[in-house]
Amino acid sequence: MLETGTGKADITAFFKGVGMLGYGMHFNTMEGVETPLSARAIVLRDTETGVKMAFVNCELCFVTIALKKGVLKYLQRHHPEWGYDDDNLMLTAQHTHSGPGGYSFYGFYNLSIPGFHVEVYQKIVSGIVQAIIQAESDFEPSHLLSGQGEFEPSVEIAFNRSIAAYNSNSEVSVKITQETAHLGVDRRMSLLAFYRADGSLKASVNWFGVHTTSLPNTNQMVNYDNKGYASAFLEEHYSKNQEKPFVGIFAQGNCGDVTPRFRFNSAHPYQRGKYEGKFPDDLESTRYNGNLQFQKALEILQSLKAEPAAKTELDYEIMYVNFSDVLCDPVYTGGIENARTGPACLGTSFFGGTVIDGPGMHPVLTGITGMVSRLIRTLEKLKARFGSERYRQAIERKYSSQDPKQIMVETHARRVLGTRHINRLIVPAFIDPSIATLKYFYRKTGYRDVPWTPKVMPIQMFVMGEIALAAFPFEITVIASRRLTKSLQFALSARGVKQVILVPYANSYSGYITTAEEYRCQIYEGGHNVFGLWSLAALQTRFDQLCAEMLKPKAARKIPHDAIPPDFTEEELNHFPFYKRAWYLRQELIQARRMERRS
Repeated sequence: MLETGTGKADITAFFKGVGMLGYGMHFNTMEGVETPLSARAIVLRDTETGVKMAFVNCELCFVTIALKKGVLKYLQRHHPEWGYDDDNLMLTAQHTHSGPGGYSFYGFYNLSIPGFHVEVYQKIVSGIVQAIIQAESDFEPSHLLSGQGEFEPSVEIAFNRSIAAYNSNSEVSVKITQETAHLGVDRRMSLLAFYRADGSLKASVNWFGVHTTSLPNTNQMVNYDNKGYASAFLEEHYSKNQEKPFVGIFAQGNCGDVTPRFRFNSAHPYQRGKYEGKFPDDLESTRYNGNLQFQKALEILQSLKAEPAAKTELDYEIMYVNFSDVLCDPVYTGGIENARTGPACLGTSFFGGTVIDGPGMHPVLTGITGMVSRLIRTLEKLKARFGSERYRQAIERKYSSQDPKQIMVETHARRVLGTRHINRLIVPAFIDPSIATLKYFYRKTGYRDVPWTPKVMPIQMFVMGEIALAAFPFEITVIASRRLTKSLQFALSARGVKQVILVPYANSYSGYITTAEEYRCQIYEGGHNVFGLWSLAALQTRFDQLCAEMLKPKAARKIPHDAIPPDFTEEELNHFPFYKRAWYLRQELIQARRMERRS
C-alpha cells in the first residue's frame, strides 16, 4: 500500500545586504522581504516493501551539494531509523532569482553574494529538514494520479529567448521569430496528484518550463517569483475548499531558453512582463504569470477522477558522474567517435547576459574579452606544438570539447582569461565589482586552491509504477529536453515506464544543457554550457547506463559511480566567508549619519 506524508517549512534566509542568487549582479542584494520562501516535501512509502523516497522542492535559485550534504548529515545523525540516504532523497529548486545566495561550497556561485554565508546555509538546511520531519509524522494511505494540460498559444505565459539557437535545431521545421517566440517552448504542464483514502487531495506537484525571472535584477526584495505565487494561489484555493491541509508544488521544467518576459520598454535594458514599468508593475507581472500557472494546475486537478489506484511500485537510484570527462555514445553525437566533455569553462556570451532577462557585462567589455579569448586560444595552440605531450593533449582536449566557445573563465583550472594569477588580471577591479571580489578572494587563498564549480554531480531516478522522474543538476533547453526525454523513454520502456518527467535543478548545479546545434551558436545558454559541445550527449549516455541498471533486480545492480563529491573542511570554508563590500559599508555609514542628524 502506498502512503504519503507532506510538509512545508520556512527557508526565508534573509540577511540584509547579502546578494541574491541568479542574476549574478553585485547590486542585486536583499534589502527586505516581499514574500516568505518555503521548502515543500512529499515523502512516499510502500508499506509492503518498506521502500521510501522523498521529493523536496525549495523556493531557491538552485540546490547545491552543500545543502544536500547538510540535510543528510542531520537526518542520519538524529533520525537514522528513517533510512534516508543520497539515493532516496531528491532535493530540487523552482529557480527564483529573488532568493538568497551564499550557500554553495563552490566559490564561483558566491562571487556576487559575496562569499559563503553560514547563516544563510544553516537556515535553508534547517527548513528543508523541518519539512521532511513534518512529512514523516503525516503518513496516510494514498494513491497517485497523473495528468497533463497545455496552454493555448494565445496565453502570454512563456517565450523563447534565444531564437537563433532554437531555430538551428534540425527538429525545428517552422522557424520562430520574435513575434512567434511563444511557439518555441513546451506549453505542456505535467502534474502528479496524491489523494487520501477519503478522496481529498493531499498534495500535487507539477512541472512547467518558464524561468522564474518575472522580477528583474534591480529587485531587492526577497520573493518567490511566479512559481511561488502559483503555489500560494493553489494552496489558498484548497484551504478554502477542503478541511484537510494541502501542499502544492510548482517545480521547474525545461526552462533553459524560456522567459516570462515579452514586452520591450526602451526605458529599460531588458524586456518586461505583462505590465510595463518599474516596481510594483513588475510585481503585478509576476502575479499574473503565477496566476496563469495556478489556473492550469487547477484545471488539470479538476479533470482528474480520484479512483482507487493500482499498486504503485517505488524504486530509486543515484549515480555520481564526473561530467568533465565523459566519453559519449556515438548514438548521441551523430556517429562521431571518441567525443568527450571537458573541464568546465564559461564563455564571454554567458558574462554578457541575456537581452531579455537582463544584461551582464557591458557590451564593450564583452567584445574586448572576446578578442583576448581568441588571442589566448591562438597562443595556447601555438605553444602546444612545442610543449610537452601532456600539455598538448590538455590543450587539444580543452578546445575539442569547448570550441567555438570564447573562453573567459576556466572554473576547474581556476583561470580567468588564461591566467591563474587573478591579482594580475588585465581587467581592472574598478570596472566590475565581481572582478574586485575575485581578486579579494584570491588574496585570501581560498579560490586558488580548489575548483570554483563542481566536477562530480549526481543524476537520479525515482520510479513510481509507470512514471519516472529523471533528475539532473542543470538547466535544459526546450529541444535538448525533447531529445533527453525520448532517449529515457526508450531506455525505461522495458520496465513498463510510460511517462518520463525531467527534473532539472536537482541535488547540485553547474550551468546549462543545450543541443550541439544550440551550443555552436554561442548565445547565453551555450556560453553557460560549461562542459562543452557534447554535454547533452554525455547526460544521455550516463542516464542510459543508470537506466540499464534499473532494469535489473535491486540486489543485482552495480551503479558505476565516477567519484563522490569532496567535502569542504571548516578551514577551507573560512578562506571565503561572506564579507560586506566597501560600497555597501559606505551606504550603511551614510544612512547612520542621516539617522544621527534626524535625531
